[in-house]
Amino acid sequence: MFDLDRWHEIWITITRNKMRSVLTAFGVFWGIFMLVVMSGAGYGLENGVKSGVEGFAENSAYFFTNVTTEAYKGFRKGRRWQFRNEDMDMLRAYIPELKYISPVIFQWKEDNNVVRGDKYGAYYVKGLNPEYNFIEPQSMLYGRYLNEIDIRDRRKVCVIGKKVYEEMFTKGENPLGHLLKVGGIYYRVIGVNEPITQVNIGGDPKESIILPFTVMQQTYNRGGELDCIALTAVEDVRIGKLEEKISGLLKARHSISPTDPMAIQSMNVEKQFRMIKMLFLGISILIWIVGLGTLLAGVVGVSNIMMVTVRERTREIGIRRALGAKPKSILMQIMYESLVLTALAGFWGLACGVGILSLVDNALGSVARDTFFRHPQIPFSMAILAAFVLLLSGVMAGIIPAWRALQVKAIDAIREE
Repeated sequence: MFDLDRWHEIWITITRNKMRSVLTAFGVFWGIFMLVVMSGAGYGLENGVKSGVEGFAENSAYFFTNVTTEAYKGFRKGRRWQFRNEDMDMLRAYIPELKYISPVIFQWKEDNNVVRGDKYGAYYVKGLNPEYNFIEPQSMLYGRYLNEIDIRDRRKVCVIGKKVYEEMFTKGENPLGHLLKVGGIYYRVIGVNEPITQVNIGGDPKESIILPFTVMQQTYNRGGELDCIALTAVEDVRIGKLEEKISGLLKARHSISPTDPMAIQSMNVEKQFRMIKMLFLGISILIWIVGLGTLLAGVVGVSNIMMVTVRERTREIGIRRALGAKPKSILMQIMYESLVLTALAGFWGLACGVGILSLVDNALGSVARDTFFRHPQIPFSMAILAAFVLLLSGVMAGIIPAWRALQVKAIDAIREE
């Protein structure tokens, strides 16, 4: 294995026709290079998406109301209806598998709906309860989030988004305790939040003002109505298994036909996350198919060149056989030549691919914080796997030429000139 004379002979054979060797090696180089770069890009996209949704409660679902499409119990079809506060109490009582339940009330951006002194702007307004912070978590830059006392006592307090703070207050100013006029009503600021996840429902949290939902129902004349109910199931129960039961209970309570397919709409976040995972699995498989296909083309090229080399060295092989060289020695010589050529080209491709990914990662820097493409690197385990595939390819590329060399008969080879 470590016979210096053998390795010297291998090197001489490879460099005998430099141009041919370089062009042959380029196929392997390009195959492993593309495999690494495409895999790194796939991981970069996956890392970006995962970081964008990180923190959001995966096992969640949102339920919305819609007009009925079937007549039921004396009600005509086309009836408009809304969830109510009592619906949450019912769901808590009948479905113990639910971990968090939060009402959601939306008020979309309106012209200058928020005022502070001579500053004004248009922002989203949301009515929530404290449990919503476990579904769509926020990082508190100042103060605190809503609590149960705010809900119970209908306190006129608000939590503002980071962008609202930047536009309504001077840099470095402590906003806590200051009043903000929202929709003509004054609210006291108790916190400033920044989203942990890039997933959001009902508007960007950075541009939103959060009110206790009971206060929003009162000040916006909503009575006990809710626009949406957000739910999270316990860890060992998939929310998808509870969807039908939740819809059935809500339909029964509001006298809606059990077979009405449109009266209640739901967005299953857990299902969306599962689809994203399957998408990246498919992308990963496609990358390996394309990369290995490109690498295979390079390996075939190496094998063909080794066949040509064996043909050119027929006389040499015959003489070595006549002088007593064992078939194993001839076999290993050809296999080593193929392996060395493939390994040199492949490891250069692996190194260049990793280098390109590192340059891209450094170039992105802090910009990647708000993008869906982050850290395009391949894990160490994949680098090891790529190296293993590379060495296996080198062995495969040498099998047929080595077998061809063993078929050379000494007397016939010596006769050829």
